[in-house]
Amino acid sequence: MILRRPLLAFPSTAISISKPSIRHLQHSIPTPPIPKPIPFIPDHASFLTAIGRNLSAHTPKIPSWDALFTLTSTQLKDLGVEPARSRRYLLHWLDKFRAGDYGVGGDCQHVTDGVAHLRLVEAPVKESDVTQRRSRIATGTRVPGTRKVVVNVPAGEEGVAGGDVRGVRGFVVKGAKTIQGPYVEYVKGSGGVRARLRLQEGVWEVKRGHKVDGGERRRAEVRAKRRAAENREEREKQR
Repeated sequence: MILRRPLLAFPSTAISISKPSIRHLQHSIPTPPIPKPIPFIPDHASFLTAIGRNLSAHTPKIPSWDALFTLTSTQLKDLGVEPARSRRYLLHWLDKFRAGDYGVGGDCQHVTDGVAHLRLVEAPVKESDVTQRRSRIATGTRVPGTRKVVVNVPAGEEGVAGGDVRGVRGFVVKGAKTIQGPYVEYVKGSGGVRARLRLQEGVWEVKRGHKVDGGERRRAEVRAKRRAAENREEREKQR
């Protein structure tokens, strides 16, 4: 004989057990640290100017550097930072800046009134440099044992002190003695040896792509309709 336990009487309404949502967990994530400004980007206004996309127009809405790096997407929306792609772009650049991923001029240590002075110098090659053998050969434009590099110098000075010469990222030497790089401004009368990098609108901007033939989703359809129209015109001409 099998004894069965009596069924418990449950109410007709189902009991709902609330589970923590992943969206709710984001409020428990600690706020990322606020990075320190750099010589080329000393305040929040210069940051918004550098990354471009007309975000400098929202400078009066953000009171300080600390506020810029602590505002959330919702708070930026409440302040009037529109459209949504502008907020995503701004938050993306804030994460990059926290990680030390700067744009051009971000590694310049000598900046005066938003201007970094650049100069072409000949630096000695280290023993561990893979280009050491090639640099030992004297040429018409290089002293043996040296290499040409674009460095950031203080305003009014001709070179850098010390043996550790570090080049400015994004700038190279073109030809014999010409500095080449983005947003470069040559100093008059220097023959391309001296230049300036000025903080300006969009100097760090990542350009948006533009749609070609209706964009990625409609490209095949648009091009097929265009070919069909061209074929109809061609057949009409042959009649």
